[in-house]
Amino acid sequence: MTLREPPVDVSGCFDLDRGLIDRTIFADPALYRQELRRVFAPSWLFLAHESQFAKPGDFFTTYLGEDPVVVAMGRDRKLRAFLNACRHRGMRVCRADAGAAKAFTCSYHGWSYDTSGKLINVPNDEDYPAHFDREQWGLTEVAQLDTYQGLVFATWNPDAPPLVEALGGMTWYLDAMLDRDPAGTEVVGGVHKWVLEGNWKLAAEQFASDWYHVNISHASALMVMSPTGKGPTAEIVQTPGRQYTDPLGHGHGFPTHPKSRFDDRLVHAHYDYAALRERLGDARVEGPMTTGHATVFPNFSYLPVNGSIRVWHPKGPNRMEVWAWTLVDRSMPDEVKNAQRLYNLRTFGPTGIFEQDDGENWSEVQATAHGFVAGSMTLNYQMGLGLESEDGIHPGTTGRLYSDGAARGFYTRWRDLMNTPAWHEKDSR
Repeated sequence: MTLREPPVDVSGCFDLDRGLIDRTIFADPALYRQELRRVFAPSWLFLAHESQFAKPGDFFTTYLGEDPVVVAMGRDRKLRAFLNACRHRGMRVCRADAGAAKAFTCSYHGWSYDTSGKLINVPNDEDYPAHFDREQWGLTEVAQLDTYQGLVFATWNPDAPPLVEALGGMTWYLDAMLDRDPAGTEVVGGVHKWVLEGNWKLAAEQFASDWYHVNISHASALMVMSPTGKGPTAEIVQTPGRQYTDPLGHGHGFPTHPKSRFDDRLVHAHYDYAALRERLGDARVEGPMTTGHATVFPNFSYLPVNGSIRVWHPKGPNRMEVWAWTLVDRSMPDEVKNAQRLYNLRTFGPTGIFEQDDGENWSEVQATAHGFVAGSMTLNYQMGLGLESEDGIHPGTTGRLYSDGAARGFYTRWRDLMNTPAWHEKDSR
């Protein structure tokens, strides 16, 4: 039986009707341990992209929260995900980032599992008791695994709603990135990984809701990228736009100005915008497909025009590990795919001109969170408060582009999960 500390009621950390949040949610170790149990374990979390698995035996190792996971294509070409921990002593059975294998063998005592998770070899098995049954000692499999438009998600929660229900109204916005090409999408260039000193929620909330920082934090990058070298024009700096807030915690902000496309010229020239309007509709092409930003609750984020998809892996309350891919349309010519890859790396790769600004901000915010006074500050999330509505153009509730609306929605969902016993707690009563 696993002993756990009593849950903490986080209601007192929020006054979301007034847009106020207690800063302790970003640094408190007890709250972090609780969110692993009540936010990450019950939720659908991003694992990988289908294009990373071409043939039986292909695998990729990642995390669900802080739980190590191996995703593998079985001999039946079915994708499965397992806890990357041997059932004997708990060591990882796969220590490579990705590759192809017929079996996963623990390098501690040699227990071996096939790609369907079945225990297939136990050294010295004649010394085990008669009731030892290999069928009962396979790898621990996720409760549910599903895909949406090529994105692979999983959850430990057997009671979780189907993935498409968990994505909710966000699918309309996701499709602006994922459904441009009838052939679908693929990832190129591998996975880039880096560590930041900051709480994972800082990154997730920014990608859900924060266009506000762009003109300040990224002023030098915008200047470099502008045609004149003097920065974007005033009409671009103060671009119109909308911000979508989903009741399930997802968020998407996007400009609606026709020139709000900072994408690579070769990529921009590749697209037939008339055909895209026919496929996706005017509202998606003029909005979510532009230089927007988005988060699928809790920790999967993306940038449609850059083709950047990423996960904010939690590594304690004060650290996150960023894993990022470049997503392209399958039908793109190779030179266009490469242009998108390079553009993404130069802007939002680990040394990208925008990414470095963001990492600096999150680390600085976290660095001041540990003092007695600074760590107990009330933070202001009031921008756009009371201005959300259904605009008749973009599905669901939206507000102005410059808003904290999606951040408030993100923390509403986080608060509710933190205060709700997860399935594993209900079963243990």
